[in-house]
Amino acid sequence: MSMDISVVNFTRTLKDEAIQKVIRAVNLQIALDFEPYWHTGAVLRLEGAGTRLRRQAPAELRGDAILYLWDKKADVSDAVGYHWANNKGLPYGFVFTQIARQMREPWSVTFSHEALELIGDPEANLFSAGPHPRHPERTVYFWYEMCDAVQDDSYKIMDVEVSNFVLPLYFKLKAGAGGYTDFLGRRHKGKRLKPFGVNPGGYVGFFDPHAGKAGRNGTFEADQRAQRRLKIRSALGVGNRGVRYGNPAR
Repeated sequence: MSMDISVVNFTRTLKDEAIQKVIRAVNLQIALDFEPYWHTGAVLRLEGAGTRLRRQAPAELRGDAILYLWDKKADVSDAVGYHWANNKGLPYGFVFTQIARQMREPWSVTFSHEALELIGDPEANLFSAGPHPRHPERTVYFWYEMCDAVQDDSYKIMDVEVSNFVLPLYFKLKAGAGGYTDFLGRRHKGKRLKPFGVNPGGYVGFFDPHAGKAGRNGTFEADQRAQRRLKIRSALGVGNRGVRYGNPAR
């Protein structure tokens, strides 16, 4: 199964030529690295942006989902409002370039991250049962996110930095001897990533049915850098994934 994802550039700082270079690299990542493991893929394509005041013309927007590039925090409400006014019903994601600047990482890593997660869970409504990070005797339901746990790990494709991502074994209680749970398989302090674990700079989110009457979203962060990243994303609190980042329960 493959999706067509329309990329729309609403930034004031990124030129389309630079975006096309990143799109080519991420399309290669999806086809050669991601799809062989997950058996689902996508092709990203830069489309016409139209304006923030009118609907995009059908000829300019042909995808099954939309990935917006947006660069100003002050424009967050405009971004979400624009999507809901013009593109109701389509899965979507936002790449806010200020997150990359605040984390001092290339925006292409954030772009790769959001693209892979849009493929893995377009509606942001999938979960996987696993052990609570702090109370392993309790079962919680982890967000089905492809990159959060390993998002500080990246690699290059055609000189473009792209995000590491987890593999299907990550969502199994036991990976098995020699089984890899993420694409790069890097060792941190001599150990590879465990199922439902986090690498330095990463975090995991989950729904805890035991926390309160209705349960709450919770997070587990690997370190201070991960806490800072989650705080930045929580402050945005937008997009179809935004509800997952708000009001974390420990």
